[in-house]
Amino acid sequence: MTGFANYQREIVQLGKDGESLPFTTDLAALEGAVRAKVPAGPYWYVAGGAGTGATVRANRAAFERWRIVPRMLRNADRRDLSTTVLGMHLPAPVLLAPVGVQSILHQEAELASTRAAAELGLPSVLSSSSSRTLEEVASAGCDAPRWMQLYWSSDREVCASILDRGKRAGFSALVVTVDTWTRGWRPHEMDRGYYPAAQGIGMAIPFSDPVFRSRLAKPPEEDLSAALEVWQRMPTDAGKSWQQFSFLRDHWSGPIVVKGILHPDDARRAVASGADGIVVSNHGGRQVDGAVGALEMLPEVVDAVGAEVDVLFDSGIRTGADVIKALALGAKAVLVGRPYVYGLAQAGEAGVLHVLRSLLADIDITLGLVGYRSPAELDRDALR
Repeated sequence: MTGFANYQREIVQLGKDGESLPFTTDLAALEGAVRAKVPAGPYWYVAGGAGTGATVRANRAAFERWRIVPRMLRNADRRDLSTTVLGMHLPAPVLLAPVGVQSILHQEAELASTRAAAELGLPSVLSSSSSRTLEEVASAGCDAPRWMQLYWSSDREVCASILDRGKRAGFSALVVTVDTWTRGWRPHEMDRGYYPAAQGIGMAIPFSDPVFRSRLAKPPEEDLSAALEVWQRMPTDAGKSWQQFSFLRDHWSGPIVVKGILHPDDARRAVASGADGIVVSNHGGRQVDGAVGALEMLPEVVDAVGAEVDVLFDSGIRTGADVIKALALGAKAVLVGRPYVYGLAQAGEAGVLHVLRSLLADIDITLGLVGYRSPAELDRDALR
């Protein structure tokens, strides 16, 4: 075995030594394990989807419709998973998706997941709804690439301040999420009255921002309700359009990736407006009930803009085979969300590291078994 696949050998050796892993290597089974471990509120906040959950199911069904066609005797005993995204060399085509309020599952929250990703050299995308500040997470990420998400605030000065803080903290790419200008209809959260933001959880970035704090009569530490009311008026802005995209380019000098694109025409508009990358995503099924599975739209978006910018994929990734399918359909890399957060809930930083090493080993082994040596060799001919 080579590279990331060696994790399988380590696991086998544990078994020979009479030891076992703290939790499963089956990343698709993690959700059930976490449901038995954490309270219903935090569990459903992460696992739940919009409405009936039809889009969450559609994401998985889209992967099931594609099948890998293994090829034989192709000298694939040694693989190299490395790739380049936005000009950045990555050891594997995997990033940690932005997932907010991680402190509801583990006290180390985003610090733990960032450190685990950094140990493997993988970029993590810090959520705008982080439980820790930009500066705290940047310190935890060491020298690994770090990206930051932006929920585009309607207060231009606050938005500019947060972007400036991100640049100074060393975040190298900006991921602008465009499908969440307001919360989707999420019964699992509403029925339980579980809203972490109402308790100030996930507000570390705005609450630590000097411009945002200048908008308040009292700091959040003294009047949480008033601070939340001011913040809630800022992101809920349906008036954004592609014409306003220039604001982001004026305030961010690095690559800008637009996350939440499904329609090829929207991908074209994003590129025409100055985006350097696209993330095909339906927010893990959390925003629109009855939407298409994200993987269904990946080939159309790749065909529309893949020759101009890097296209990434998010929503529904659970296994190494899933990653290979997304890469074969044209994605340069994938963003993994729920699985690593479930690992965080199980065992903090060690849990995230176990999930990531398991996924990377699965990708590495499966890639070789189907006859390919690198992500660059994959194309649609690998699937049926």
